[in-house]
Amino acid sequence: MHFVKNATYVSEYKLLLSFEDGTVRLIDLQPHLDGEIFEPLHDINYFKTVRVNPDLDTIVWDNGADMSPEFLYEVGKPVAEPALMRAAAV
Repeated sequence: MHFVKNATYVSEYKLLLSFEDGTVRLIDLQPHLDGEIFEPLHDINYFKTVRVNPDLDTIVWDNGADMSPEFLYEVGKPVAEPALMRAAAV
């Protein structure tokens, strides 16, 4: 079972998420924002309000939208530490 420790907005609908096992993954959520609960996230400014809820161990938004940490881990692409620094600087 995985859980999200930190979330950083990168660009568009991309987030850098760090997980409990020390991995960092780049996740593009654009193709996964289907359904009524995710409709507000199409507004990029609202999408940027993402945060980690430590009680749920995953990312959430104020409208109640969240995503399974297992799903996020699965769809994310592993990022090496130097690449992480470059991505965060963009």
